[in-house]
Amino acid sequence: MALFGERGYDRTTAAAIAERAGVTERTFFRYFPDKREVLFDGEVILRTALTASIAAAPAGLAPLDTLFRAFRAFQPALEDNWSYSKPRHEVISASPALHERELAKIAALTDALAAALKARGVTDLRAVLAARAGMAAFVHAILSWLDDPTMGLGERFDLAFHEMKALLAESG
Repeated sequence: MALFGERGYDRTTAAAIAERAGVTERTFFRYFPDKREVLFDGEVILRTALTASIAAAPAGLAPLDTLFRAFRAFQPALEDNWSYSKPRHEVISASPALHERELAKIAALTDALAAALKARGVTDLRAVLAARAGMAAFVHAILSWLDDPTMGLGERFDLAFHEMKALLAESG
């Protein structure tokens, strides 16, 4: 992150990252297929934690409630990582290619959430719609928190969830 901040993403090489980390470039590529993945390394941890939380949710919990329970369960890890997430967000926001990559990662995560809901017996359409809506609220809460942490992440999750439920109730 420091190198990206100093040089910018495009002018930072994998060799420079490896050197700063005290490893060889070859070692770097054992861990990351390319330098973009340095920014997305936590995606597997997030996916695993969220899908496990969905699987462990109490029976009979509605799909959106299940998702928001999973999001809240992962909240401490996100909060503990704010000092990394904030500059990461700035690097990604400054690069259209990285922003596109992030959107692809979010889409894959959304698909994993839908699959986890389906495994709980949620119908295909409901699982997909809940995962997409839930992920939109999750991402919005995180990005607004990164931009202005004066309101806590938990409050942001609660607000997003409350507003989503209110929107759905208005459609009734």
